[in-house]
Amino acid sequence: MAPTRDRSRTGSHPELHGHGLSLRPWDASSADDVDSWLRGMSDPEFRRWNTPLRPVTDRADARESLRARAQSATEGTSASFRIADAGSGTVLGHIGVNEIRYHLKAARVGYWVLPEARGQGVATRALLLTARWALTGLGLHRLELDHAVGHEASCRIAERCGLRYEGTLRGATFQEGRHDAFRDAHLHARLATDPEPAGP
Repeated sequence: MAPTRDRSRTGSHPELHGHGLSLRPWDASSADDVDSWLRGMSDPEFRRWNTPLRPVTDRADARESLRARAQSATEGTSASFRIADAGSGTVLGHIGVNEIRYHLKAARVGYWVLPEARGQGVATRALLLTARWALTGLGLHRLELDHAVGHEASCRIAERCGLRYEGTLRGATFQEGRHDAFRDAHLHARLATDPEPAGP
């Protein structure tokens, strides 16, 4: 199923449905959303590969983080989606289109999946759905994804979703748990003119 087209570059983003998933914007006023966000952002596997500028360590941090993402969506610079199972509504993870640059028609995508939802193709299905929306609904030309070197699962997910490996970015991301040291990252990208991936 094709994702709903966004009617505006700013404000709330649409819900996306397909591949057995339902994606909607996170809600900072929802206790369930805050708890899910906290679990995802504090998960050891997430922290192994990602070092946010502002760590999320409690519910207050999580709520503030979601409010900041909502503000960014209002400003049109990002779109953050809560990934849920289409049938049960169970929260599975997060995917976001970040650093949206309309003048270049480009953005970056990132995601995480909760521990109990891993190994089910959630990230692949969510990325396929979100990439299609970004390259059609948002009218972007280029969607990028980068991940720390060594994160082989992210490499495989990117390539399955048509984001081709383009090279290594030297010292492009923080070392695990540090803001004073850096590590290399792999860069992947998909263009609106690239062939549509076959599917999950």
